[in-house]
Amino acid sequence: MGRKPYASEADYVVVGSGSSGAAIAGRLAQSGASVIVLEAGKSDEQFLVKKPGMIGPMHAEPKLKARVDWGLYSTPQKHLLDRRMPVPRGKVVGGSSSINGMVYVRGNRANYDAWAAEGCTGWSADEVNAAYRRMEDFEDGANDYRGAGGPIKVTRNGFPQEGSLQFLDATSQALGVPVVDDYNAASQEGVSRMQQNAAHGLRYSASRGYLHHLDVPTLELQTEVLARRVVVEGGRATGVEVTDQDGSRRTVRAGKEVILSAGFVGSAQLLMLSGIGHAQHLRDHGIDVLADLPVGDNLHDHLFHALTFHVTSTKMRGTPAYFARGVLMEALRPGRTFLANSVFESVAFVRTSQATDVPDLQLHLLPWAYVSPNQDEPIRHDVDKRTALTVLATLIYPRSRGTLRLASADPTAAPLIDFSYLADPADLEVLAEGSEMTRDILASPAFGGAVKEEIHPGTAVRGQELRDAILNRATSVYHGVGTCRMGVDELAVVTPDLKVRGVEGLRVCDASVMPSITGGNTNAPAIMIGERGADFVLGHHT
Repeated sequence: MGRKPYASEADYVVVGSGSSGAAIAGRLAQSGASVIVLEAGKSDEQFLVKKPGMIGPMHAEPKLKARVDWGLYSTPQKHLLDRRMPVPRGKVVGGSSSINGMVYVRGNRANYDAWAAEGCTGWSADEVNAAYRRMEDFEDGANDYRGAGGPIKVTRNGFPQEGSLQFLDATSQALGVPVVDDYNAASQEGVSRMQQNAAHGLRYSASRGYLHHLDVPTLELQTEVLARRVVVEGGRATGVEVTDQDGSRRTVRAGKEVILSAGFVGSAQLLMLSGIGHAQHLRDHGIDVLADLPVGDNLHDHLFHALTFHVTSTKMRGTPAYFARGVLMEALRPGRTFLANSVFESVAFVRTSQATDVPDLQLHLLPWAYVSPNQDEPIRHDVDKRTALTVLATLIYPRSRGTLRLASADPTAAPLIDFSYLADPADLEVLAEGSEMTRDILASPAFGGAVKEEIHPGTAVRGQELRDAILNRATSVYHGVGTCRMGVDELAVVTPDLKVRGVEGLRVCDASVMPSITGGNTNAPAIMIGERGADFVLGHHT
């Protein structure tokens, strides 16, 4: 039997089933509204996606990666030796929440108060806290900051290795910061065990939480459907023109609103294809201009420098042989091996000398060696086979800003993604100082002498040589934001209630609306944006 024909009209049409799209669609459907979700990717019901620990093979093995990732690249990065950086985007239901590292970080409360201070009413720390509490099912239960019973299960890594636990004491000793029980509560600053949106051996992507588990009958998920443009009639968005898997075209009508939740790449690209963007850029591609807005500006992202250290403790893990055994053991003991958890086990939020009011450096700990010198594709570099620890010294408040532009009016053509990494010299200084701080941590007696050697970049690489090494090794954390900026000035694409300026019945609801990036991994904030988006649509935002 063939697939049941897809519906052609609903109250709300949501483009994208990722972090924000799944959340807003699920909440709108729960309110009794009819919702159609348009997803270009395939089903996420596959072992590669559902099993948390498969995040490593998913991104390391090209054939596996091609199954779940659109395979986008940045333009050559002028300030990073003209390297083209991978830009992973999920090619399955759940979007990038189905292929990410499941690191659960809300960001710093000051981030949201800064948004509100810029005129983004409804986005203060206390207001977004209510949305976070509603979406969470935290392992410690509910309190003033954390939620219980929500669709996204949040746990601490249940299988941490010795080095990850030693990292807590080492960071506290070396940098004089506290060991924090919950960095997603009152205070972020310090070092902690990592929290993850995973539980019971399963990834809790946005799709698992909001589309699969809620099971609302008024919501229809349409997969392998490519959105071509938003249909605007008389100044109002009335639907979305799509191409189905068989190549046929149709229009999906929205009785109330069209909501774009296709991420910092897809939402901006779709607006431009629909005639909403910089007027001259649209005309250059033969697109009629409906609204002259700065779509694609304000692009920015987190960037890290990986430092890898050889460790010799027999209690450390991380060799290829260890992971191969783990895959076999998971088949016998499901949910009780490292594959039941994210690969990230500890995290720190600390300040360099460049910091102002909040920590400006995030340290992720990985229990294995990082590829040398980088993970740029299509070139694949070797990984040191010895037991190792890698610390990702991460710039979390970049000053550099880039752009996203159309390469073609063809909706299947990848856009031009230019992050302009390190265009502002201050960003490189944070990475260099963070690298030296990382060395101080790994030299701590808390590791009991297990740290034997700095594999990369090597202890002799300092000063200008260190900065030169960073240019060849720095890599994106895949947290692009900002291309459909929220605000109240002429630089904004959407208003604080996420409405596209100058077009009725059209909103953008995803990480592209962030006026400035949050301090930490952006998946949890993107899900929260979906929750807040539903509040605004339904009038529950006060």
